[in-house]
Amino acid sequence: MFKFIHAADLHLDSPLRRLDLYEGAPVREFREATRRALENLVELAISEEVAFVLIAGDLFDGDWKDYNTGLFLVAQLNRLRDAGIQVFIVAGNHDAAGNITRSLRFPETVQVFPAGEPATFRLESPAVAIHGQSFATPAVKEDLSARYPPPLAGAFNIGILHTCAGGREGHAPYAPCTVADLRAKGYDYWALGHVHQYEVLCEAPPIVFPGNTQGRHARETGPKGCVLVSVQDDGTVRLTFSPLDVVRWVTAEVDVSSASDGYEVVDGIRDHLAQLLPEHGGIPLATRVHLVGETPAHADLFSDLDRWTNEIRAAATDAGGGRIWVEKLRIDTRMPVAAGTSVQRDGAMAELVCLFDELGTDETLHAALISELDDLMRRLPPELKGGAEAIPFSDPAWLQEILTQVRPLLVRRLLRRAQTDAD
Repeated sequence: MFKFIHAADLHLDSPLRRLDLYEGAPVREFREATRRALENLVELAISEEVAFVLIAGDLFDGDWKDYNTGLFLVAQLNRLRDAGIQVFIVAGNHDAAGNITRSLRFPETVQVFPAGEPATFRLESPAVAIHGQSFATPAVKEDLSARYPPPLAGAFNIGILHTCAGGREGHAPYAPCTVADLRAKGYDYWALGHVHQYEVLCEAPPIVFPGNTQGRHARETGPKGCVLVSVQDDGTVRLTFSPLDVVRWVTAEVDVSSASDGYEVVDGIRDHLAQLLPEHGGIPLATRVHLVGETPAHADLFSDLDRWTNEIRAAATDAGGGRIWVEKLRIDTRMPVAAGTSVQRDGAMAELVCLFDELGTDETLHAALISELDDLMRRLPPELKGGAEAIPFSDPAWLQEILTQVRPLLVRRLLRRAQTDAD
């Protein structure tokens, strides 16, 4: 029996996105998180006495800012060397040849696969053959695995490959391949990289994405780590996912239907977040809070969004003893239908309600409203114009959802104003 670790996508010293925008964000913890995750990987390898470590691409996040990134990596590789653990690496799209202008010599126990053609490294004890090829350029579009050599007789054969496999949302379509083609190679294990979510594509033989070692933004939620692979004497393989992350991104959906005002919303979120920390083993959490439900508190929340966002951040700090931080608040609540939205059948208020109804069904009015929003769209910061955080002004479904939320809130405010004027 022997053991090895399969890791990928360390993205060492990758910048954590947009942290400087938020007061109280754990900036220092996140800036050091990818390094701490690598330290955890090394400690796991040593404690488990693994025979070797595989890193299936993207050690780095592109060119180093300075040599400190390389010095830290070499120090960790030296720890593995001193423990008698070999390391095998393929370069991925982020650390392909030409992407990294600086370099440092790795320990003699580290083997990096060439980029020109596949190569095989063989171990005598245990009897293992590892086949792989690095990226020559940042955008490899052909199936690299097609040229990988046949398995070696009498050895446990491993293919290590940086690939999108059949394609994954949010990941560039690099080195595409199919599960059927990988199985046809006859290898005993495929160590894949590039996709940042743990996934077993096939069990016989195991074809595995370990995910990245540390989540870097709000779309990389949940535990991140590596796979500890145990190979039994009869050749059977056991996989154990081992978390390595030191700060974790999570999404918390909280139903606030029972809340009557903003304060009760905050209390409900505090109770919900207090349960998250033990669920994740006490690891610090960067949390995206998503509020849902039909609640009278909808009006409170939207009347002073900045205030309630910071009330919720303060409640998170209290609930987690400083170990929970609210990265973003998303509010998808609604006003109850009967919450003061009835209006007379005539007059200005009735005309307003009719206008909302027409906006939901009249394509011409809909298009005119989208056109009116063009100037606002041009004034938005870049992160709200493109990417995952973009506001989809031109999406009719999104606009209709906004109109549905705004209608009862606006009617209720106008009714209150009219009542105040009458008094």
